Amino acid sequence: MQQVKNFTKILLLSFVTFFPLWHTSAIASDSQNTAVEKVVSTININTASAQELSERLNGVGIKRAESIVQYRQTHGDFSSVDQLIAVKGIGEKVLEKNKSLIVVK
Repeated sequence: MQQVKNFTKILLLSFVTFFPLWHTSAIASDSQNTAVEKVVSTININTASAQELSERLNGVGIKRAESIVQYRQTHGDFSSVDQLIAVKGIGEKVLEKNKSLIVVK
């Protein structure tokens, strides 16, 4: 009976000792992946095709994406992300959802 108690204590102590280390490394791994995804997922609205825009932007389907490209062809390149408001079908909510994804170069 004493051996079972000792084994249980050792097992519990091992778990308590190593679990925080494993948990910390898992969190670090997740945060590194998120940072990479954010860098990769940005899109330049002055060069992207309608297909790319519709695939990468939240709440933007092919029709809205085509409107963005049409606006760009008619009025020239966007000088700021906020100019997207002038595109038909792009409102404050859509702009806010995508602001961190869009770059203007």
